[in-house]
Amino acid sequence: MPSVKEWIRSRWAAIVHDLVMVLVAWSLAYWVRFNLSTIPEPWATQLLQTLPLVLLVQGGAFHFFGLYKGVWRFASLPDMVRILKALAAGLLGGVLVVYVLFSEPHVPRSIPLLYVLLLLPLISGPRLVYRLLRDYRYYDRGGKRVLVVGAGRSGEMLVRDLLRDPSASYQPVGFVDDDVSKHRREIQGVPVLGSIDAIPDLVTPYRIELLIVAMPSADAGRMRRIVEVCEGTGLPIRKLPGIQELESARGLRYSLRELSIEDLLGREQVRLDWEGIRKGLRRRSVLVTGAGGSIGAELCRQLVAVQPRELILFERSEYNLFMIERELRHHFPELTLHAYLGDVTDLPAVERVFAAHHPQVVFHAAAYKHVPMLENQLREAMRNNVIGTRIVAEATARFGGDEFVLISSDKAVNPVNVMGATKRLAELICQELGERNRTRFITVRFGNVLGSAGSVVPLFRAQIEAGGPVTVTDPEMTRYFMTIREACQLIMQAAVMGRGHEIFVLDMGEPVGIDQLARQMIQLAGKVPGEEIEIIYTGPRPGEKIREELFHSREELLETPHEKIHLARGRIDLPMRWARLLDKVDAACENFDEEILISLLAELVPEFQVGEEKRHEIRLVALPDSR
Repeated sequence: MPSVKEWIRSRWAAIVHDLVMVLVAWSLAYWVRFNLSTIPEPWATQLLQTLPLVLLVQGGAFHFFGLYKGVWRFASLPDMVRILKALAAGLLGGVLVVYVLFSEPHVPRSIPLLYVLLLLPLISGPRLVYRLLRDYRYYDRGGKRVLVVGAGRSGEMLVRDLLRDPSASYQPVGFVDDDVSKHRREIQGVPVLGSIDAIPDLVTPYRIELLIVAMPSADAGRMRRIVEVCEGTGLPIRKLPGIQELESARGLRYSLRELSIEDLLGREQVRLDWEGIRKGLRRRSVLVTGAGGSIGAELCRQLVAVQPRELILFERSEYNLFMIERELRHHFPELTLHAYLGDVTDLPAVERVFAAHHPQVVFHAAAYKHVPMLENQLREAMRNNVIGTRIVAEATARFGGDEFVLISSDKAVNPVNVMGATKRLAELICQELGERNRTRFITVRFGNVLGSAGSVVPLFRAQIEAGGPVTVTDPEMTRYFMTIREACQLIMQAAVMGRGHEIFVLDMGEPVGIDQLARQMIQLAGKVPGEEIEIIYTGPRPGEKIREELFHSREELLETPHEKIHLARGRIDLPMRWARLLDKVDAACENFDEEILISLLAELVPEFQVGEEKRHEIRLVALPDSR
């Protein structure tokens, strides 16, 4: 049994109220018609006889026009429109019925007009009073004092939701917006206090404790400006996410989240040809190597949306494979999924998977990518990034695969480090195989992805949480960034666009200064850079460039049908004895001969200049001869 309070707030209470008001309005209409005195016969009898008919007709109109789809505490302008329509319909229907059935004596002509004039406030008045009492009793009610950035539709919806919050966790005290026409106006009773630039001047007089950015469609540039304006206020910032992230069923206040570095460095949402992607990948057997890594795992999540016939995960980390397999099976129980623990450099393991499934599309995400570490791990870098790529790529062609997609790096352009040189060699392997196989070999090259394992963002976040210092290599160092989600979506787009032999370069936008990145992350944590969190410049680490490049000067950068994907056409410089040199790489890895490996890498990738200093470093880290 519902409690009295629950019943009062229910739909049935509204129905009972409205029907009672119909009875009251029709009765009052007669009373007013006869000058607020006793209603004479035969009209008193007529009143009693017409009441059930008016009640039936007007109640039916209320139901037909959906008066009870809304809830009193959320009464709004659309509810008022429905009330007016229902009153008009009820009036016409009621007049028609009573005038046809009661011809003697006639119902006084003033009765219908008086009835409507009385019923309108009786029906709408209590709704509006309830709404006003519910909304406005929360002002000066306590809770964290909030300044809302953005006085648009999203900001209005957010404030309305905050005012309805029974726990009174937040007290919206004002809006800021750059639209001058909104200044000095009120939205939901909350004033628009000025522009975004005025935020620092409003904090003290209005005792602001929290900033909420209610601009889901704001781009990264605008978000960076907001953070810059807020610098020095020391206030935490929360953000209303995009529509796809909203927990609308629970209310906007539950969807608020902290502003992240992705909000500041991300770009406008990528427009994809999902129809073309589905056509290219749907109902096909797809294999992903390195499926448990940052890129590989997100790629698997994106691939599920296009409904492949089967998805094959190949990963050498037991824990990573367990996590992504569990996630995919939980969210997509209908997916045909196969998970294999294995190493891309293990030829029998790779061939076993290919023989069992004959994958039609292979995304090769398995790679070592940590630049400073790989400078002193040449053999492992060559084995994983070069031999592993060759094994999986040749298996794709040998077992009849339609397409092989290599995920490369901007560090492969004019490489100055081992990681970049090995990725460039992997690109060349794919281009060479594409010249002599039916399989389409496609390379997708891009820069850093935000939040990937081993990247600078999680490193800075950990250093900030520890209280600093934050270590920046060089104040002039820049990098290209994109979100993992965007990168993986563009990889799929490039895969279905490719016809073979291409190197696609993803549009990374403008490069971001690493020093600027560190400072913005410190600000997002509510700290002052250089004061509360120290920044230390350590100098470039082994193998690091100050500025990365996305394409070589000898590569012609061409446009493609997709604005975020470019084609790098040109330069495939394969040295003589190409196949024999790759076989020597295999042998040198087996023998752990890093001196030979560095020479082979320099010969296979001519732009990778290996000086005597590098050769000396290799000799120092090489294990001593056991003979």
